[in-house]
Amino acid sequence: GEDVKPFTPEKAKEIVMSLQQPAVFCNMVGDWPALHWNVKYLSAVLDGKTIKFRLGLKTVDLVPQFETRCSYVEAGLEEFLAWSCGQPSCLSGPFSCYDSSKYWAYADYKYIARIFEDKPEIFQDIRWSDFGFPGRSGKESTLWIGSEGANTPCHLDSYGCNLVLQVEGRKRWHLFPPGDTSFLYPTRIPYEESSIFSKVNVANPDLKRFPKFRNSTAHVVTLSPGQVLLVPRHWWHYVESIDPITVSINSWIELDADHGARVEEAITRMLVCAIKSAENPSDGDLWLNPTEVEATSHEINLQYLNQAVSAYVKCQKTSVPEQAHSSSAGAEQRTGASCKRKKREVGCEPDGCRLLTHGFDFSTSKAEELQKIPFGPHLIQVLPQSQETGSMGAVAVESDGRDLPCENEGEHIGKLHRRRKQLVTSNDCEMPAHQMDSDSSPCTSQTALSTNDLLDCLVNPHVINLVARLLLERTGV
Repeated sequence: GEDVKPFTPEKAKEIVMSLQQPAVFCNMVGDWPALHWNVKYLSAVLDGKTIKFRLGLKTVDLVPQFETRCSYVEAGLEEFLAWSCGQPSCLSGPFSCYDSSKYWAYADYKYIARIFEDKPEIFQDIRWSDFGFPGRSGKESTLWIGSEGANTPCHLDSYGCNLVLQVEGRKRWHLFPPGDTSFLYPTRIPYEESSIFSKVNVANPDLKRFPKFRNSTAHVVTLSPGQVLLVPRHWWHYVESIDPITVSINSWIELDADHGARVEEAITRMLVCAIKSAENPSDGDLWLNPTEVEATSHEINLQYLNQAVSAYVKCQKTSVPEQAHSSSAGAEQRTGASCKRKKREVGCEPDGCRLLTHGFDFSTSKAEELQKIPFGPHLIQVLPQSQETGSMGAVAVESDGRDLPCENEGEHIGKLHRRRKQLVTSNDCEMPAHQMDSDSSPCTSQTALSTNDLLDCLVNPHVINLVARLLLERTGV
């Protein structure tokens, strides 16, 4: 029949849980009502309700546009649509200080359960049960709405793997394997639980400052409406909107390994908060990401560390018995679903998160596992880009699920290679003062070590992993 999908829910889940490289699912969501969630439709559903947009400059600097460097406005989707189209009516609206030809806007990380809390019936428009996660819907998903140029700085997610549905417009994903971590110069400043940022702007890398980035291997794919991207655990990604309007929906799938990751995140939080809070506030270093409500106290952070360790120990003791019952756990398994950020605030404590990865045999080698993966027109590998395509080459995947030749984006990106400080603005309110800080200068002194230099070494993912293992040894695990 016309509703038959290329993969059963069981097979799709097996692929999601076992595949350790990015891939695109095609022809899996054709009957999802969420495919109609374009901005015009969502604007009608929200009926004037405002959401927060992040605004950044379209120029590509050598420094990533972290969220601490951006401006923010509250606006309705109708106002966003008018602004993105350059309509004169925006001269007095919330976007009036921002020229749409120079700025992009991004409503990112919007939990659908929050923005549609008065319309819970809309949650069922998203059916992750087709991927083997029964009961998971929009309630455990996140919405992203952006204009052309809107982007997320290169980072990796500490928790889970990621399923991303493209609804409107196209987005380009630049993905790097976990083994490239040292080439991407990881940093925890700005600090945000569960996100490890790269100091490299992969759209315009400063190879003098970050020479090891030359050794990285990008996997680049253009995601089109109706396709679902699998981002495996700990894969770095930089994401940019390449059409005038884009809408995406994602859900983070929690994994057994998240218990260990929460221990590492708790250690990191203790160290970063303790050291950065001791600095002179007058230094003006915006080290805390806007998504983090506050720098929590040492006592609270220590409590969170103990909770994470207890959950890890409990997981180790109960994982074998739970395997026998995992298939019937159903919706209860998703207590922590989609809670990538702010674990404590949204009620996803470590000891409340269940497991989803039981029931699959991971004992075979990676080569044997890859041979079992049914790659083809319905599941397309995101392959490493060839050396010939250049640093910003891209592999396009059309909506019909067929492979296409490489698409060189060098000319398009090259037009944007101007320093932020070279932009001549026409309105004083267009340039927030905090967008220009010491990191923006290529002449920053390399002799005076800063607190951030120390933290880059102290909370390096490899160091934190070692500390976590030593700490867990004390518990007898």
